[in-house]
Amino acid sequence: MATPMAFLYKKQLMQGILLMCFLSIQTTIYANRIFVPMDETQKNHLKAYGVAYWVLSQGFEIEWLLNYKGGSFVLPAATAIENRLLSRNVSYRVISEAEYNEIVAFISRPDVNMDVMKLEKAPKIAVYSPKSKQPWDDAVTLALTYAEISYDVIFDDEVLQGKLIEYDWLHLHHEDFTGQYGKFYAAYRNQPWYIQQQNEFEATARRYGFKKVSQLKLAVVKRIREYVAGGGFLFAMCSATDTYDIALAADGVDICESMYDGDPADPNAQSKLNFSNCFAFQNFTLVMNPYQYEYSNIDNQSYERGVTEENDYFTLFQFSAKWDPIPTMLTQNHVHVIKGFMGQTTAYKKQLIKPDVVIMGENKAIGEARYIHGVHGKGFWTFYGGHDPEDYQHFVYEEPTDLSLYPNSPGYRLILNNVLFPAAKKKKKKT
Repeated sequence: MATPMAFLYKKQLMQGILLMCFLSIQTTIYANRIFVPMDETQKNHLKAYGVAYWVLSQGFEIEWLLNYKGGSFVLPAATAIENRLLSRNVSYRVISEAEYNEIVAFISRPDVNMDVMKLEKAPKIAVYSPKSKQPWDDAVTLALTYAEISYDVIFDDEVLQGKLIEYDWLHLHHEDFTGQYGKFYAAYRNQPWYIQQQNEFEATARRYGFKKVSQLKLAVVKRIREYVAGGGFLFAMCSATDTYDIALAADGVDICESMYDGDPADPNAQSKLNFSNCFAFQNFTLVMNPYQYEYSNIDNQSYERGVTEENDYFTLFQFSAKWDPIPTMLTQNHVHVIKGFMGQTTAYKKQLIKPDVVIMGENKAIGEARYIHGVHGKGFWTFYGGHDPEDYQHFVYEEPTDLSLYPNSPGYRLILNNVLFPAAKKKKKKT
């Protein structure tokens, strides 16, 4: 039978072994680091974002080397992290502390357009999307799923019940905030999914005391605006971008015809728009024809653009990493010219964008912006035109894109830049 002294000895021995293991882990972490390149040498850019997010979720801080080899990551050196990188086919190499210090010294030079951004905590993510099945996919949920980044699906109930405060980052799924059901009436009004969506939206509106879906969606839009003003991060694509601003501009104005809300639209709706309510756009003209698959002239139409799939591109602006870290983070990429792609809302006419909005990606030759960003209160928003960066013209009922075929997609990288953005440690603004 073991004596109390022997038991104490064994306990102290185990504590010593655990301490040695802990110190060994700590030494490994600080003696070496994992460098994840994000230039053309990277085998899987999209999974690299997922690993970076996972490392943050495990309680580690990481560093984002802005403009250095495509916006590379530096992670702690740990076996579990290496295993995850290997299993996801993400390119990396272990570097010494001396090599790391050399990289940081180079980045810190005032004549070099680079910077080190510390990422501290994995943001909690919500995707605003109907709970029922829709006959189209969503690029952001595809990117999050492929990168293995967790998210919650929320919709009108959660927004109106005040649950947005639980999240750091909010994505707006392909959505129509004007209450016109995507303006799909002409082509799809007899389809079961359209009828189901209309019934669900009307039932939700009644449940919250609204007579019309447009009033319900306006209440949702206002709650999202409050969320951003309070410090939230909003990311939207395709029709969720322009219809968001149109709904705000049309606050108190009926812009929906009778097939959408039971009574005629206000014939003077255009003159009653309040553009000061909008995040991004101003001086736009509504498309009041309920049978036309368009909301306003914000979206640059195909006949106006004059480009085809072969020559449809946009260019990312090169920001100063040390002076403009936020747009620099959002434009990290291994290329600066991105393939264009269409959507219900494809691109924004530059003359209709507010002057304080930051244009991060554009096609100057045809006067359109594709990727824009702004500030509202304490928070930020980003709008990205188009539906799917790897499907030039995505149609209703079409199969979702298989991102395993596009692991290095520059267009999808822009989405994932936004996902990591809320994790960044705020720096004092240079003045």
